[in-house]
Amino acid sequence: MGTKKTFNFLIDGGKATGGPPIGPSLGPLGVNILQVVNAINEKTREFEGMRVPVKVIVDSDTKEFEVEVGVPTTTALIVKELKLQKGATNVKTEKVGNLSIEGAIKIAKIRFPHSLARNLKSCLKEVVGTCLSMGVTVEGKDPKIIEKEIDAGVYDEVIRKAEEQ
Repeated sequence: MGTKKTFNFLIDGGKATGGPPIGPSLGPLGVNILQVVNAINEKTREFEGMRVPVKVIVDSDTKEFEVEVGVPTTTALIVKELKLQKGATNVKTEKVGNLSIEGAIKIAKIRFPHSLARNLKSCLKEVVGTCLSMGVTVEGKDPKIIEKEIDAGVYDEVIRKAEEQ
């Protein structure tokens, strides 16, 4: 087992190239850049339109590599789900979109394995909280109201169904 070197990149999902930052970082190690780029694009295709953290681990002796893909931020997932350009500039006055509770749960399910939340319900509250900071309403309501409704059990049935899928 040779020396392993780890590189962290932030890549546009499905759009990695042999140019910077990947090529210049990995080129000196003699690893096949095209294979690395293809592996990254294969693993990040579902995150097209989002910046994704990617870790490339190279064995400098064998030139073998592994690609580990992180999960886009909650903000990036909300932007993608709503097909937004970006969040609001002034969240108090500007609303840039409305996320359905199903959309919020879908994002919570993607983020949950990487979250500190104890359960999907807590992770859903994190997603709703992010909506608040982006100027996004949930179910047409202020995210603070949705958080109270989540606490009150209003969405327990929907959450339970999502956990079973």
